[in-house]
Amino acid sequence: MLDPLMRRLIDPPLNKAAGYWPSVITANQITIIGFGVGLAACWAVASHAYELALLLLIINRLGDGLDGALARRNGATDLGAYLDIVADFLLWSLLPLAFIIGTPQNAVSAAVLLSSFAMSMVVFLAFAIMAEKRGVSTESQGKKSFFYMAGLAEGTETIGFFVFVMVAPAYFIPAAYGFAALVYLSVIGRLWTSVIALKETEHG
Repeated sequence: MLDPLMRRLIDPPLNKAAGYWPSVITANQITIIGFGVGLAACWAVASHAYELALLLLIINRLGDGLDGALARRNGATDLGAYLDIVADFLLWSLLPLAFIIGTPQNAVSAAVLLSSFAMSMVVFLAFAIMAEKRGVSTESQGKKSFFYMAGLAEGTETIGFFVFVMVAPAYFIPAAYGFAALVYLSVIGRLWTSVIALKETEHG
């Protein structure tokens, strides 16, 4: 929901940074390094080093923004788009597990959160495949190598959730239930939007 606003705020400085970035370090390399930093953030969460985890998550997200800016400057590739989406989805799947490992009492709420993420990813990627097949495109979330369908809970909201539970880990359980509910609503909205869009292309 907040991604379009965030894109308008962060894209200009990221695009400027990409203009000065040394070509010896590619966008794909930044994606891989950033994912490694994300794994370190998971380790920090499991070790209750929440301040370190927050710092590592911020570095990871900056890397995620920079690799996209470099891809826009140098030309996006299928491999780059694949690595980018896989790295993001793997990180969002691993962070809740880290909260379980560090605090087993979080298990049920984290499982509910993970189920909402899984449903969101399935709906998201399934429609992206159909959109590619039918030539449907949009740049409402910035230029992407695949169809990006908006929802109530997107990247910005997900980052905000994890920042909150790293700053206030004692509130992970209610926060996880609350954010999972938001993701479930996004799943319903995306399903509805997908059905309408696919029906329109069938009769278009």
